[in-house]
Amino acid sequence: MNEDVNSIEPLKAERNGLSIREEVDQLSAQHDGWETIDDWDRERLKWMGIFFRKLTPGLFMMRVRITAGQVTAVQLRTLAEIARRVGNGVLDITTRQQIQIRSIGIKDVPGILKALEGVDLTSFQTGMDNVRNVTGCALAGLTSLELFDASRIGRQFAEIFLGNPALANLPRKMNVEITGCLENCTHSESQDIAMTPALRKRDDKPGFNVAVGGKMGSGGMTAAQPLDVFVEPGDAPLLAAEIVRLFSDKGFRKQRNRARLAFLLEEWGVERFRAALETRWGQPFDSEGADMRLPHRSDHLGVQPQMKPGLYSVGLCVPTGRMVSEQVDDLAHLAEVYGSGEIRLTIGQNAILVNVAEDRLDDLMAEPLLEQFSSNPHPNIAGLVTCTGSDYCSLALIDTKSVGRWITEELIKQYPEAPPVTMHWSGCPAGCGNHQAADIGFQGCRTRVNDKVFDGVQIFVGGRTGNQARPGVRIMDLIPVDTLEDILPVIIKHLELLKQVQRKSKTEKLVLMIPALTRGSS
Repeated sequence: MNEDVNSIEPLKAERNGLSIREEVDQLSAQHDGWETIDDWDRERLKWMGIFFRKLTPGLFMMRVRITAGQVTAVQLRTLAEIARRVGNGVLDITTRQQIQIRSIGIKDVPGILKALEGVDLTSFQTGMDNVRNVTGCALAGLTSLELFDASRIGRQFAEIFLGNPALANLPRKMNVEITGCLENCTHSESQDIAMTPALRKRDDKPGFNVAVGGKMGSGGMTAAQPLDVFVEPGDAPLLAAEIVRLFSDKGFRKQRNRARLAFLLEEWGVERFRAALETRWGQPFDSEGADMRLPHRSDHLGVQPQMKPGLYSVGLCVPTGRMVSEQVDDLAHLAEVYGSGEIRLTIGQNAILVNVAEDRLDDLMAEPLLEQFSSNPHPNIAGLVTCTGSDYCSLALIDTKSVGRWITEELIKQYPEAPPVTMHWSGCPAGCGNHQAADIGFQGCRTRVNDKVFDGVQIFVGGRTGNQARPGVRIMDLIPVDTLEDILPVIIKHLELLKQVQRKSKTEKLVLMIPALTRGSS
């Protein structure tokens, strides 16, 4: 092993992360408790989607892979039963269309994995230096506003890398999105690999344009860069795998904070990366096609007609993505009674019932669960996204889920005429809440006032993904959370102006504009 690497690389070389798959039973049986599991074994458990949490000593979180957010009622009911029986009953929908189960003991892991396998689910490779859950349009195959159903392509790609040792030791994680949706329902430009719907210019053949090197954390949002490559659907899984292999071979392994694909692109440039990929591909690439995405973005909430006449999708808002097992049971029940027994999860942390017949809509709308998970939420509740927050994540500096919901509800009460805005919350710089992809983004921090330390936020505005992607710009720093109910209405009132703010450099002094705006509006 090259000595010029970070401290994790020799450990990965010594014992490949995938080997934990065969060691889970032994780990859970031989140890008296979590304290006796060494630090590296705790890290290796992440290859199985099992995460130690310092805030809950002795208890672990499990992340379950759900490609493109497509899950059945039977699978959901199994997850609810696991959470109720061996967890704390809490389940979270993530911004990668997965589900996280909380507060499980290590001794229960073998039984959980067996239960997951019984319903064709896995937690495998949802953490550490792996290709994470492949995201895509939640209504793939059902919406008329798609070029084609890309979900099968995401599944084919997952089959290539899952359990493959050659693709399970990357320099860092890779986020991949493959979508045929025209409504920008995924944050394509925040992905390491983004495949978006396009028509090849010479013959209008449908396929994907390819962009690479997007990210949220590790120094802020970087938008994925177009490769000037069009790929046909049949070749897309293989090309995605080849990009992963190129990153595995050439990505940086010296500094963990510079090991994402974005930093390789920064050093190489797009042309060099494209040329290297084309050499590996073995034939010339087609130039990028016509981008078919529409200018607007959707999370597919509400009652929407599907492609097949007489059938509807009903997108339900799950505030901050947090559910308890009883709610998950109810959701599964509604999917079976009113739909086809299938539920779709969105990157906005919401859930969609699909294949609902028109004559069943009224009865569905009268169900008690829809009082909690509305199909017609206030737009600012619908646009609320949060990371896990400090109640379970040791990296988070604030309780994003509680604070985000409280602030949004207070805003609606105090400023009922507020225009619709998306508000995303991340508890730390890792950016799991995609805060730089929202109209208004909040990143948790600590702030000191009169020698007292308070929960605070940095505030970003103007973020968006899609064909005009740009990261949100930080306009305010060290703002105490308790002041947000007064500050936020002013930000929203002047949002279009604030979106024009530019920073010449990362070190440029921040100007607190809110007081001036407040004076000017009086």
